[in-house]
Amino acid sequence: MLNRRQFLPAVALGSRQFARAAAPRFRVESVEIISQQPEFYHGWPTVARRKSGELLVVYSGGREGHVCPFGRVEIICSKDDGRSWSWPQVLMNSVIDDRDAGVIETAAGSLLVTTFTSLAYQSIASKVGTWRWEAVERRTTQEQRKSMLGTWMLRSTDGGMTWSAPYRVPLNSPHGPIALSDGRLLYAGRQLWDPGSKVGVCESHDDGQTWRWLSDIPARPGDRVEKYHELHIAQAAGDRLVVHIRDENKPRQTETLQCESEDGGKTWTVPHSIDVPGYPSHLLRLHDGRLLMTYGYRRNPYGNQARISDDQGHGWSAPMPISGDGASGDLGYPSTVELANGSLVTVWYELLSASPRAVLRMARWSIEA
Repeated sequence: MLNRRQFLPAVALGSRQFARAAAPRFRVESVEIISQQPEFYHGWPTVARRKSGELLVVYSGGREGHVCPFGRVEIICSKDDGRSWSWPQVLMNSVIDDRDAGVIETAAGSLLVTTFTSLAYQSIASKVGTWRWEAVERRTTQEQRKSMLGTWMLRSTDGGMTWSAPYRVPLNSPHGPIALSDGRLLYAGRQLWDPGSKVGVCESHDDGQTWRWLSDIPARPGDRVEKYHELHIAQAAGDRLVVHIRDENKPRQTETLQCESEDGGKTWTVPHSIDVPGYPSHLLRLHDGRLLMTYGYRRNPYGNQARISDDQGHGWSAPMPISGDGASGDLGYPSTVELANGSLVTVWYELLSASPRAVLRMARWSIEA
């Protein structure tokens, strides 16, 4: 029993914990590897489901490791709900490292793929680089390599048969933009290589061909906004939007923050904790209107988890573990799609103890009604 003096601080500090809903009943049916080239390291995928039912997965492939100069954007597709997958197709292979890839289908049927390029491998080249790394560097000058740094998008208007050249967009996040019910495309992320590293939202009114900055996301008091990373956005209902953010501000790094907009993305609340010790989060609005978040859990047991909200993102359930057999924290970036029968498919990357290179894994699972 608590007296009044004890009770009031307990309510103020712990109300979210006490109010958290129990996780719904769920069932993981299978977990399998879907990448087909074990000689390569695969990383940071996104899965999308087209209106036709076809599944698409984009990712960074052709790699030697988590950081290297060989990353390229690849795509695989499935026409049978993930039971079989096509051989990888290379969409982008620049002279430097092409990393996290996102994909969506727009209302017009166009496919948009996002990525960013990086020179991070140069900082470790003297320690782990090989003759292959040196050979890559000889192809171009440092000025040419720096000119390729950017945040990029590719576009296909024929179902993925042909793709545009990569074109620059104002920001980046691992899983890319979303399509809103009003016809706009909205992209929450951060500027990676521009001075100031703004964090916010861009919009497109022309099917992803051009983008304009719509609004900044404010920093929580005491935070540095440049420590906000890997955002993703979902439309909850009407003009209500929810954004999740990977927070790298000390001492609270490695948690997910959330902010909301009630006016279609023009203004945003100050980010706040949702007490989820995992990142980055992918958001999905289910057919029944509930929101689902999936995220990497880089603590023992290493794996991926999901939570659900039945009140438009005001609160989140206890976790639903999708996987928990990871060998290390080199895993995650899960994203999820809902199939026609209401079951779920989640895809992520993972460095397994039995494999020298990270693979793409897929879980089939369902939430019981």
